[in-house]
Amino acid sequence: MSGPLQGFKIIEIAGIGPGPFCAMMLADQGAEVIRIDRKSAAGTGSKFNFLNRGRKSIAVDLKSPEGIELVLRLVENADGLIEGFRPGVMERLGLGPDVCQERNAKLVFGRMTGWGQSGSMAKAAGHDINYISLSGALHAIGRDGGAPVPPLNLVGDFGGGGMLLAFGMVCALLEAKGSGQGQVVDAAMTDGSALLMTPIFGMNAAGSWSNQRGRNLLDSGAHFYDVYPCADEKFVSLGSIEPQFYKLLLELTELTDDEELASQQMDPKAWPKFKARLAQVMATKTRDEWCEIMEGTDVCFAPVLDFDEAKAHPHNLERNTFVAVDGLEQPAPAPRFSRTPGAVSSGPPKAGAHNQEALTAWGFSSDEIGAAENAGAI
Repeated sequence: MSGPLQGFKIIEIAGIGPGPFCAMMLADQGAEVIRIDRKSAAGTGSKFNFLNRGRKSIAVDLKSPEGIELVLRLVENADGLIEGFRPGVMERLGLGPDVCQERNAKLVFGRMTGWGQSGSMAKAAGHDINYISLSGALHAIGRDGGAPVPPLNLVGDFGGGGMLLAFGMVCALLEAKGSGQGQVVDAAMTDGSALLMTPIFGMNAAGSWSNQRGRNLLDSGAHFYDVYPCADEKFVSLGSIEPQFYKLLLELTELTDDEELASQQMDPKAWPKFKARLAQVMATKTRDEWCEIMEGTDVCFAPVLDFDEAKAHPHNLERNTFVAVDGLEQPAPAPRFSRTPGAVSSGPPKAGAHNQEALTAWGFSSDEIGAAENAGAI
């Protein structure tokens, strides 16, 4: 194991989406994460489920007293626990924060939900698309005259969910080292996606960002901040906001003689007309031809790459942005550390693949493991 979180021991109660993403981030940076899968899932798992990489799995019957006691024994030696059930489920299992912290006062108990642990919608079902709808984030994404466009599940599940919980866990783990006391981390995707929108809410409050989708600086409203199709039907992205970058954009597109374009960059009323002009020019060359002209300059330019192209781009190759784990290319751990770099220690495990190994490493004797097996707890 390597990474700045080496030495921290985390229990992950298996779930989907943001919980595993949080656990992956912690494991990538050196934390020892033991994943507790359902006993009924033993032997299942896919090598393509990259979110589950870097940890060991035990399969436990969480409906049996013996299984619950086994988890509580693990809690005694853990620094943190993360779970992603609806509010109240862990309490009904007998694994709520009060019970766990009775066993280990320093335990940081991370809770990942969509709506949060409280509020009128706390116990309702939902998915990423619903949570970012309530926070205002989804409304802001899309083109003028069109419906909101779901940004995959990046804003709720991962950016406003799993990454938020990972940040919260690290904050609480650092605090616990000094205070000797754990606490509950309530990470909600509504809260997290709202937090990601902080600067947009600020611009809205200042009157410089309207509720009209697709007419603002960063939402495809501006002609100098958008994606454009090229002659080969591939796309490039432009982000020439600052005056010096915008000036260079006009030079490289040979539009410097257009006085309107040069003098009215920040006039929203002119943006639709300017966008049509720029689109006409961008369509005269292929994506690769525009790369020859603009890539690496201060235009603020990049080609829009598909998955295979992204993995093969020279910049990503030079930075090892993608790494091969068990022969499968996937995004590398991030961020990077100069002295204690993170790493992917292993691919995704089969559920229950490490019952003996993981429990032994966490202090269980062979007799105790055998008793748990005989009781059907694992």
